[in-house]
Amino acid sequence: MREVPVIQPRQTNSGWVVTVMVVGLAGCCRTQTPDTTAAVAAIEAASIAWKQTFNAGDPAAVTALYADDAVLSAPGRPVVRGKAAIGVYFLKIAAEFAGAGLSVADAPMAVAVASGDLGYQWKAYTISDKAGAVVGSGQLLTLFRRQAGKWLIIADTWNSNTAPPPPAPH
Repeated sequence: MREVPVIQPRQTNSGWVVTVMVVGLAGCCRTQTPDTTAAVAAIEAASIAWKQTFNAGDPAAVTALYADDAVLSAPGRPVVRGKAAIGVYFLKIAAEFAGAGLSVADAPMAVAVASGDLGYQWKAYTISDKAGAVVGSGQLLTLFRRQAGKWLIIADTWNSNTAPPPPAPH
């Protein structure tokens, strides 16, 4: 019977090559979580400024917190597009609130979130009268974009916990 030659694998130092490759790939795949503390703080500051300026009856200051291409969607009203139109909306609403002695306050439902140049906040809000009685409440979602280092509102929407009135009979 004829002997079959056994082929021996060539001895190499491939162990170190594999080790270097694994370490290199691990370094490439490692994700670094950016520190968003400053961005989240800036978003929260913009939210506080919104409430302060709205409650002070300053619609121009409220409007300044919005980007030129912002969109606002209030319950029971048509969508408002653009900073100028949002300014007109707040001019009317701020006057109504001031005339009725109403103020707005909110509480976080979750921590504001920021990623790159975008962020959002999700909060609950209350509307109170002069005596401090809560006369309305709901939730809000506000989207922010960082532009030239400043966080501006690009989309703003909220709902009301109060059911809308029933439709009028025909």
